Amino acid sequence: MKHWTLACLIGLTLLGACSHSDDDAQSANGSGGGAAGMGPGGMGAGGMGGSGAGGGAGQATPGSEEDLVQSAGDRIFFDTDRNSVNPQAVATLDKQSAWLRQYPQVNVWVAGNCDERGTEEYNLALGQRRAAADRDYLVAHGVERSRIETISYGKSRPIDAGSTPEAWAQDRNAITSVR
Repeated sequence: MKHWTLACLIGLTLLGACSHSDDDAQSANGSGGGAAGMGPGGMGAGGMGGSGAGGGAGQATPGSEEDLVQSAGDRIFFDTDRNSVNPQAVATLDKQSAWLRQYPQVNVWVAGNCDERGTEEYNLALGQRRAAADRDYLVAHGVERSRIETISYGKSRPIDAGSTPEAWAQDRNAITSVR
């Protein structure tokens, strides 16, 4: 009987966890705002999240950082030691380019990031190549180059501070944020 009670409690806990909104899930797993606001103002991981210029629950102000995150996604990921845009990144960048064409007054930062491995110099250069690959894709798909600034943070702004392959995969990214 004790096992049955324990199983019921675990089941209820899992059901309760499933009842959170998508915004809560994005904030919890870092796929929402996360470290999106990484312009020269210096916002680090967890900088934007669900607060900002948005309206009510799930309603973001058109053309805002929140709108970009909700409508297109703000980050793409790279393979180890690579700066080539993979098919998953293409899907996000296609949405970003459409979003940016819809809001021609919006300018963005693209921040290139790396995992903790490698030298600072190597990671700064790789982060810059990642940001440039992101920018070049957007430009090739109709976004004016003058609207996009790039920066590399190398390994200095990890999304996940862990030292595991899963953490490193999250840290190898380019993040687009409204400036």
